[in-house]
Amino acid sequence: MSLIDLTIVEAKEKLLKKEISVKELIEAHIKQAEKLKNLNAFVLETFEQAFNKAEVSQQKITSGNPRLLEGIPVAVKDLFCTENVRTTACSNILKNYVPQYESTVSAKFFENGAIMLGKTNMDDTAMGSSNLTSCFGPCENPWRGQSNPNEKLVPGGSSGGSAIAVSSRMAMAALGSDTGGSIRQPASFTGSVGIKPSYGRCSRYGMIAYSSSLDQAGVFTRTVSDAALALEAIMGSDEFDSTVLNNPVPRLSQIQYSELKGLRVGIPKEYHNDMVAKEITDLWQQGADWLRQHGAEIVEISLPHTRYALPVYYIVAPAEASTNLARYDGVRYGHRTSETVQNINDLYELTRAEGFGEEVQRRILVGTFVLSSEKISSYFQKAQKVRTLVIQDFKEAFSKVDVILTPTALSAAFSMDAKLDPVSMYLNDVYTIPASLAGLPCVSIPATLSNNGLPLGLQLIAKHLDEETLIKASLALEKAANFKYKPNTI
Repeated sequence: MSLIDLTIVEAKEKLLKKEISVKELIEAHIKQAEKLKNLNAFVLETFEQAFNKAEVSQQKITSGNPRLLEGIPVAVKDLFCTENVRTTACSNILKNYVPQYESTVSAKFFENGAIMLGKTNMDDTAMGSSNLTSCFGPCENPWRGQSNPNEKLVPGGSSGGSAIAVSSRMAMAALGSDTGGSIRQPASFTGSVGIKPSYGRCSRYGMIAYSSSLDQAGVFTRTVSDAALALEAIMGSDEFDSTVLNNPVPRLSQIQYSELKGLRVGIPKEYHNDMVAKEITDLWQQGADWLRQHGAEIVEISLPHTRYALPVYYIVAPAEASTNLARYDGVRYGHRTSETVQNINDLYELTRAEGFGEEVQRRILVGTFVLSSEKISSYFQKAQKVRTLVIQDFKEAFSKVDVILTPTALSAAFSMDAKLDPVSMYLNDVYTIPASLAGLPCVSIPATLSNNGLPLGLQLIAKHLDEETLIKASLALEKAANFKYKPNTI
């Protein structure tokens, strides 16, 4: 087997047995990254640093003191600040920013022995469902449909570059961030495992903020066991972020496959609607059957306020974005216009018009509108009340079931040339947003190929802080689905 096809679990075993070296593992993935530059997954490569780190990791292994992810090549979404390594959130407003500090999540990754190969592409400031809005240009999904093999497809957004890096064997794991589905949707589009933990499990210190009550770090891998390893490495308390819980980190990497006898799996009846393609509905039913065959009990549940989740998200998230991004004004942070200006308002206006992309500007305008003194009670405050009802729905559901099964996305990856209006684009997140509003842990697992030969994912959602049950159910679903396909262009 090629080194780039190894899982993290397999690579760790071979490294410890001295069957392969860290340098060989790093070299193999760098070669793959250089071979697939056309996908534009990396916006900054750190290959030389990776080789230096490989020597340290090899010494750790040789001395019998390996860490959890010792010598594993990884990628990091360009949303996470990396010390002395350019970090831009793929936005012109931060295009030349070099942080002098490390985000807590990437620091935990590296402290556990992971080796960064580079920073990955993403939608401008994490706003998008297609990875078409990056200031470094879009990145391509390595998969192609059977009906039109020449058609380039989106990887999903906003963590598209991280999803591609893992799916196309450039890295064994990647950091991503999920605000309304930015890990799970790209995972579904690229045939990867994408997991977002409970809000409060991972620090947001050093993440370029989009929506502070929704942003959460997570990981991409190719198997559930690898996801458990990587997620365990980045979770935990942080003195720099008061929203992180000071709970013990669960030993997710120790969870093995077992039958699901006694596990109750909820199927929300409101998630059946006319927007869902038949192949997605059929896959959802197949997923329920798979879990039943592994011993789980399938239970119909109701999430009555879920139909309001999408509009609530697109009020709350832009509102928080408009305040978080106010600091980028050409004075305090980021890009400043070189045009001659007459006053401070002109400076702000020109700087922000040059620095932010069209989609970011749209969300800032929406957020500023719903927070205005005339509209805040009509939109933002009402949205927060409905968000509470969505959370209560989940609490009621989890009094009856242990996990919830849904499709991840409405469709497979779509064309890079598709001219979707913003509302149609927002609908891509209809299955992922409700759990984000409630801060719940969730995962997308590759389950099958569409009629057009493209990967489709299933989503599992667990109650808050119950990542262990999420991993347990995910291992069974992964075993049943037995997804062994690789991108047809690598």
